[in-house]
Amino acid sequence: MTTVRIDACFRGPPQSGNGGYVAGVVAAALGGTGCEVTLHRPPPLDRDLGLEVTGTRAALIDGDLLLASAVASNAGVEPPPPPTVETAIAAEPGYKGFSGHMFSTCFVCGPQRAHGDGLRIFAATIPGERAEACSQVGAHWRPAANFGDADGLVRNEFLWAALDCPGYFAVEHRAGPAVLGRLAADVMRRPPVDEPLVVTGWAIGHDGRKHVAGTALHDRRGALVAVARAVWVSLKR
Repeated sequence: MTTVRIDACFRGPPQSGNGGYVAGVVAAALGGTGCEVTLHRPPPLDRDLGLEVTGTRAALIDGDLLLASAVASNAGVEPPPPPTVETAIAAEPGYKGFSGHMFSTCFVCGPQRAHGDGLRIFAATIPGERAEACSQVGAHWRPAANFGDADGLVRNEFLWAALDCPGYFAVEHRAGPAVLGRLAADVMRRPPVDEPLVVTGWAIGHDGRKHVAGTALHDRRGALVAVARAVWVSLKR
């Protein structure tokens, strides 16, 4: 067993880790790609947690509590064609989180986070016929230098984090307030920091309180960098 710690910087809700970031930390134990991570409980911040690996499975634990578990699995989704970087940038003023945000200091999508402190991914509806056909939202992301490793490539856990929140804004109209329950991701390559990327999210299906979304990262040429499938769970009202 190894020990990991979710720093308060990487929060989603004020008192727990951002789901995509935590999923990326757990997935790293299985190679960082081709994994499905289920979040069982909100991961606490600034506390030593255990990370156990058994074959093709991993578990994040807090004492006797299972916080998250991971198994080998592909995302199994085909992303729609992405918008251009310029179109994604033009859409961002329509981000719903600017007018009201449940977790305004979220590491990924919180508007109160500064560049380099948070990812500042503000996914909004992409205008035009294509967006209407697939309920697509999108944003521009240029990873800050501190999100890279010694080789200047974006660390895997930040790619997983970037694949988190845009999926919520693709299903928010049906889900209402919701939290991430599961995330499966395939990472094709780790881009260098400061590379312009397009992040997209789209609705796949709805079943009661569960809402399935896809998310993807593409480069400026439209080449796929990473893709994910997420299950969002509506909070009881």
